[in-house]
Amino acid sequence: MKYKDYYQILGLGRDASEEAIKKAYRRLARKYHPDVSKESGAEEHFKEVSEAYEVLRDAEKRDAYDQLGHNWQGGQDFRPPPGWQGGPRAHPGGAGFSSRDFSDFFESLFGRGGGFSGMGSFTDQGIGGFATAGQDQTVALEISLEEAYHGGSRSVQLQTPERDPSGRVTSRTRTLNVKIPAGVTNGQKIRLTGQGNAGQGGGPSGDLYLEVSIKPHHWYKVRSRDIILELPLTPWEAALGCKIEAPTLGGPVTLNIPANAQNSQKLRLRGRGLPGNPPGDQLVTLRIVNPPADSEAARELFQRMERELPFNPRAHWH
Repeated sequence: MKYKDYYQILGLGRDASEEAIKKAYRRLARKYHPDVSKESGAEEHFKEVSEAYEVLRDAEKRDAYDQLGHNWQGGQDFRPPPGWQGGPRAHPGGAGFSSRDFSDFFESLFGRGGGFSGMGSFTDQGIGGFATAGQDQTVALEISLEEAYHGGSRSVQLQTPERDPSGRVTSRTRTLNVKIPAGVTNGQKIRLTGQGNAGQGGGPSGDLYLEVSIKPHHWYKVRSRDIILELPLTPWEAALGCKIEAPTLGGPVTLNIPANAQNSQKLRLRGRGLPGNPPGDQLVTLRIVNPPADSEAARELFQRMERELPFNPRAHWH
């Protein structure tokens, strides 16, 4: 008789939680169920997976199995230790049960029977009579930058697969009112628990993830939680310094422009970016814009500046 490593069969470590055991079983049961699987040896794999789950899902059986120690390897020759009691003795399960669904190894530890209802079939009632969780869904959600800053709500329409009375898969449209949290960032996912695809056999529904993308804005650019604004200035505003009312997502603020400000110089408004912990900043990039020389008076003024303010911005090249 060969030793069976139930943890290895489910792809788990010996410290696996109850929830991890359930998830591993559901995934492998879907993969190997002979009603739907095209895998080689699917039926035998399914029996192994079901047997492993039968032991590890039951606290008493798992504790008894763990008493065998951690040194056994799957496939090694095995005999129960002398005086082995094996924890709770199993008893036959529900309809469709066959004692052949258990290995000799299982029966040597827990006796005949099992507590799961045989192979079953792959239907809306789940796999082999077990409940299976629904799949998660991910849906793109495009929002404005103002919505990302203030938060808000949206109505989202989803196409949800479901079976009609004849067993055919159809698509149903459902509408959800979604709350957008203030400070959501580009690429962030909003999780809506239980709003994904429906489970089978009474299993829980999956989760719905809304993957956020922020629309381009006509003034601002976004970098993580920071907001970037380009602020145009006249040459005299930059040279002399001034106070400018600058826009932010939270409302206008007065910005002090220092004298002799340079083109591409950056000023920082702390905490004026997207909300968060910590919040982002607003970064203001100065851009000096020359007035057009489109009249005789304007040309004369520029010529006067050329004469009276001799300045060579390329002097450092020499």
